[in-house]
Amino acid sequence: MELTQAVVLALIQGITEFLPISSTAHLILVPLFTGWPDQGLAYDVALNTATWLAVVIYFRQDIVDLTKGFFRTLVERRLEGNHHGALAWMALAATIPVGIAGVLAHDLVAGPLRSLEIIGWSSIIWGFVLWAADRRPGSKDIGRIGWKETIFVGLAQAIALIPGTSRSGITMTAGLFAGLSRTATARFSVLLAIVVGALAGGKEGLDMIQAGEATPWSAVFVGGAVAFVSAYLAIHYFLKLISRSSMVSFVVYRVILGVVLLAFAYRFI
Repeated sequence: MELTQAVVLALIQGITEFLPISSTAHLILVPLFTGWPDQGLAYDVALNTATWLAVVIYFRQDIVDLTKGFFRTLVERRLEGNHHGALAWMALAATIPVGIAGVLAHDLVAGPLRSLEIIGWSSIIWGFVLWAADRRPGSKDIGRIGWKETIFVGLAQAIALIPGTSRSGITMTAGLFAGLSRTATARFSVLLAIVVGALAGGKEGLDMIQAGEATPWSAVFVGGAVAFVSAYLAIHYFLKLISRSSMVSFVVYRVILGVVLLAFAYRFI
């Protein structure tokens, strides 16, 4: 793999992973425009690990608080009066639906659903749903998230297995419909990414070991560094942006992206 390809893919992965615009849709476009070969499983694992580390380091204090709260619930055997412990259990519970759906629908998601038509329409349709949810955001902060909101967001996260939907996009949409503020739903979405990313990264690592393919170390190190920095900055500025503005710009972008993908799918361009 050339370093140019490594850097471009890393930038795309880092910038789009935690924004509500579907990283899958963007990565599908790259070979259409460049003709580059598949980057390989080892490089995918490196990028996903780098973006996961970015969110872990960015939310390191939250993770420390959640971990302490989680173990406190095990000792005290109750959630009352322990917000961080309750939130830790909620994050774990919200991951169950996507885990089950991932196992049951793996072949479908990895095969027939990875078409330009599906990805293009998913980008457009779920973009408009995000717009509808964002028109009247709630006022609940992350400290007021309850089990009802958790279950709703968790079920919605399972829909993100459909390529083009965007895991961050669908969880933010569900959070907004559930009455969370834009900032709260974005933070909760990114916290869920820590759990999902850890599970997915472990599976990908096992797949890479079983595949036994050669690792392009120069591309892995360069791409990993670029993905880490770009993901960290994307999280930082995204949280700042939505604290004072709506999601409309992301909706417009999703629609345009979907139209481009459909144009490729129906051979208009």
